Amino acid sequence: MAVTVIGSIAIDNIETPFDKTGDVLGGSATYFSLAASFLTDVKIIGTVGNDFDRKHLSVFKDRSIDVKGIKTEEGKTFRWKGRYGYDMSDPETLMTELGVFSSFKPAVPHGSKNDMLFLANIDPDIQFDALKQMGAPRLTALDTMNFWIEGKKEKLMKVLELADIFIINESEARLLTGESSIFSCAKTIIKSGAKILILKRGAYGATMFFENKFFMVPAYPLENVIDPTGAGDSFAGGFLGYIDNTGDMTFDNLKKALVFGNIMASFAVEGFSVNRFLSINGGEIKDRFKKFREMTYFEELSE
Repeated sequence: MAVTVIGSIAIDNIETPFDKTGDVLGGSATYFSLAASFLTDVKIIGTVGNDFDRKHLSVFKDRSIDVKGIKTEEGKTFRWKGRYGYDMSDPETLMTELGVFSSFKPAVPHGSKNDMLFLANIDPDIQFDALKQMGAPRLTALDTMNFWIEGKKEKLMKVLELADIFIINESEARLLTGESSIFSCAKTIIKSGAKILILKRGAYGATMFFENKFFMVPAYPLENVIDPTGAGDSFAGGFLGYIDNTGDMTFDNLKKALVFGNIMASFAVEGFSVNRFLSINGGEIKDRFKKFREMTYFEELSE
């Protein structure tokens, strides 16, 4: 089994109150693929310019990620520069240069047409076109952002009709539905197509809605958050990677997948760019899962 991800591969410049980077590897497909690679096989579809440093490809290859779907085009790689405040929440965008990503038209290879598919935060027109190229994907998950909700809501809703899982943050869910309660948001979104809704809640964790049930998990507690960039995509990588690894869509297993999503997001924010993913070992992931269980589990009350 494998997960195919379609999304951005970028060069980021990041500033926090404590430090800043030069040109570092970023992008939604980048974070997702690295997080998921610790749990299952991953194939990445994206585009880069001919200015893309070849050393970045080794980051994917070292994690055995299939990079045949990364196409190099004449022009510049997508670039983003952002600045975080002291609360390390939503960054201020200082610069965006789409480069070759502005004309990105993914071609889904035959070997990916039946994979689990993650459509990262990109133009709904691109997401819809990619979905139409699929054969019989085992599962389809979708992410988006307020920019697309405000600018291409009609097309986004068409993609949502075809998706199994919708991953979105709370404020985006309210913007999409016009509802204030997350439970009302969930009802509206699930009626629109997706069977499973995941609400990302940043430092507060995540909430899942599935078959008239819901499940909440807190974020994994960390002493230091270095760089929140890519946390949401890393969460999606952990969540879908675990589902693909187990092949189990029961509610109990989806709860574990939600925990693995939070665990992979916790690693992502412990370093700039994807640096923390370069040093993770399987023992660390298992240890965080064990600590997560200890942190959230308690015995039933006796009669």
